[in-house]
Amino acid sequence: MDTPICDFVRSYAARGSLRLHMPGHKGRTVLGPEALDITEVEGADVLYHARGIIRRSEENAAELFGSVATFYSAEGSSLCIRAMLYLALLRAGEKGERPLILAGRNAHKTFLSAVALLDLEVEWLYPEGGSLLACPVTEKDLEEAFRRERKPTAVYITAPDYLGDLPDIRALAEVCHQNGALLLVDNAHGAYLHFLPTPLHPMDLGADLCCDSAHKTLPVLTGGAYLHLSKTAPQTLTEQGETGLSLFASTSPSYLILQSLDAVNAYLAKGFREALAEYTTAAEKLKEKLSSRGWSLVGEEPLKLTVAPKVMGYRGTQLAGFLRKEGVEPEFADPDFLVLMLTPGLGGESLERLEDIFSRIPRRPTIWESPPALPKARKVLSPRQAMFSPQEEAQVERCVGRILAAPTVSCPPAVPILLCGEEISEEAAECFRYYGIESCSVIK
Repeated sequence: MDTPICDFVRSYAARGSLRLHMPGHKGRTVLGPEALDITEVEGADVLYHARGIIRRSEENAAELFGSVATFYSAEGSSLCIRAMLYLALLRAGEKGERPLILAGRNAHKTFLSAVALLDLEVEWLYPEGGSLLACPVTEKDLEEAFRRERKPTAVYITAPDYLGDLPDIRALAEVCHQNGALLLVDNAHGAYLHFLPTPLHPMDLGADLCCDSAHKTLPVLTGGAYLHLSKTAPQTLTEQGETGLSLFASTSPSYLILQSLDAVNAYLAKGFREALAEYTTAAEKLKEKLSSRGWSLVGEEPLKLTVAPKVMGYRGTQLAGFLRKEGVEPEFADPDFLVLMLTPGLGGESLERLEDIFSRIPRRPTIWESPPALPKARKVLSPRQAMFSPQEEAQVERCVGRILAAPTVSCPPAVPILLCGEEISEEAAECFRYYGIESCSVIK
């Protein structure tokens, strides 16, 4: 598979042109990659109005993922989430409806900011067994929500979630399509899922629109992401994909990131499926060994190793500290979970190293403490009203009874405990304290 963006930039760098254009480094080395860091010079095409080398590269990606159209983002899945919601808004307008989004409660904070910017109405899905990071929406949950709410424009879910849970997207897509709604999937953690022996990517399972953070699970520079549209998406939305991205995007995209997205096409086309199949098989064997030694694992995502360590006497943060002493940096840890993200590029020795480390961690008395229940707070204002209101920072203890103005959350995992516009109850304050949040932004 060709790499038109990489080929052009390398050719331009080799020419040694006097660069009387942006960026200001002029291709002269300070950090290292400056010669390949260009802007939209003649022949470089224009992201979000791509007609040349970028369009050809995006078509390569669409062919690999089996989508009708794939668009690049140099600003992560956050940009793609905003674009997906904009396209849902357009769809509601086409149908003469007031837009309504049904959304899984574990949505990334970017979803909230996009809802505020677009002034969308959201109804939250709180399935049984849900938690801060997991929102196991089932076919039955969705059918009940459609009966309960006025006609939704779209359903928005996170799959896989931060813990590696995989909902039944095929069944959810069928419910959506039977009810005339779009299925939007935040697949930030699952770009590789299409290349498994049995593909599990949302595009393979019936989603209409989907975003992937390529940089999270593929060898792509941070910020590289995809917006995919499937054959089930209305043609008008496919035509407006670039518009949706450009509405929120910088006009100075990183060509280093674009080259990375371009280069990974060739990587995926040449032997990646075989390497992935071999590595996921080995990863599954590691998970079986850890389970047999008493470690509790959650999630079905093949390349995510999520440990619930309290059964072995550790909080996730304590286990993370142990791993760091062994020279291993985890993706995420909180009181209840430790998340490790695997990839074939690490090789089999990475799994052997993890097995050795976990085998040397002594068992302690089980910790029976459970996380507080996620509050279903009273909505006072819309996310837009809350985010655009005057606000102030206050200690959590002084916030009970007040209205949350902005999401109080770090990244990772960037899943808000409470939604902006909701009243802060004592239960919500307890959750803030449990997850180490000492202050939050409230409406004045």
